[in-house]
Amino acid sequence: MPQLSRRVGTFTDSVIRRMTRISDEYHAINLSQGFPDFDPPKEMLDALAKAAYEGPHQYSITFGAENLREALAKKQGKAIGRDINPDTEIVVTCGGTEAMMCAMMTICNPGDKVMVFSPFYENYGADAILSGADPIYIPLVPPTYEFDMHLVEKGFQEGAKAIIVCNPSNPCGKVFTREELEGIGRLAVQYDAFVVTDEVYEHLVYEPYRHIYMASLPGMYEHTITCNSLSKTFSVTGWRLGYLIGPEEVVEGAKKVHDFLTVGAAAPLQEAAVTGLNFPEKYYADLRETYTKKREHFLKGLDRIGLKHNVPQGTYFVLVDIQEFLDLPQFAGYTDLEFCEWMIRNIGVAAVPGSSFFKENVNHLIRLHFAREEKTLDEALKRLEKLTALRG
Repeated sequence: MPQLSRRVGTFTDSVIRRMTRISDEYHAINLSQGFPDFDPPKEMLDALAKAAYEGPHQYSITFGAENLREALAKKQGKAIGRDINPDTEIVVTCGGTEAMMCAMMTICNPGDKVMVFSPFYENYGADAILSGADPIYIPLVPPTYEFDMHLVEKGFQEGAKAIIVCNPSNPCGKVFTREELEGIGRLAVQYDAFVVTDEVYEHLVYEPYRHIYMASLPGMYEHTITCNSLSKTFSVTGWRLGYLIGPEEVVEGAKKVHDFLTVGAAAPLQEAAVTGLNFPEKYYADLRETYTKKREHFLKGLDRIGLKHNVPQGTYFVLVDIQEFLDLPQFAGYTDLEFCEWMIRNIGVAAVPGSSFFKENVNHLIRLHFAREEKTLDEALKRLEKLTALRG
């Protein structure tokens, strides 16, 4: 067989999606891959049912149906305090994953450098490699996940073309402060670089924290490429509807990349999504309230079991410390991945090994999520109680 491309040997398959496959095999409760076990809003389902019979069923405009782009421009324009041109500053993509890939392939040449905060959503490293860029990792230091701004400047001084900012951050739940974002923004302007943001958890931010859009900061719209998705906001991860917002010149390039990557997102789903984007502000307030209750319920359960964990400021992820178990004789030599596989088989709960998110040698954390019905979370916590028997 001819030799495969070298790039595919430089990263693995998605560990997150791998854990889902193993979870399904053992019928475990899947707290690894972050998708809800409850339905989207009924109004969106009704709109989808209507689209199923009335259409559209053929290709929409490759960079997104006009009514969807207009709805996105209205919603996100209000969020950042700026008029967004739906024809020249938005590309609708097949999920936030494609939006990020489009952004990277639009701005990066082979050999360019891109900064990535660590821990990071696992796609970012692969995105950099696939776009020909070399990642520079900036540590987010536990337990507060703060970072050294001098390291960010050093990355720009070394020629970084861009920095990826996931805000709120998956997997650690960090919400970047205004001061942090303004510091990153000043450096991006000073060194004439881009800030590529992943803001899919924009509406899942807990008191007293606030989500601040990088593109809303003075002078930053021209330096910001915003990647986002409808998946988490409307519980439609399987609809694969994302979008990219940015300056016209960037979006013109992203349109071309998107066109040849996927042609376009599913037309009936785009039609149904417009309904959700026209929801009043109360929808987002209720969403935050719902997830705030889920967070409190799940973290109290972990405390009751005695599992050490961080307290996420945003997202629906929590990092749990498993070092006490890895120190036990029966787990001698286990990696966090092997422990997660053991948990699926013996505890019936699926998690993601923390090492898949860190560039640093971190082997003692696992990621769980709480985007589940309360009864599902209760059953997961009941199963996790089995870990207490390991303490002797």
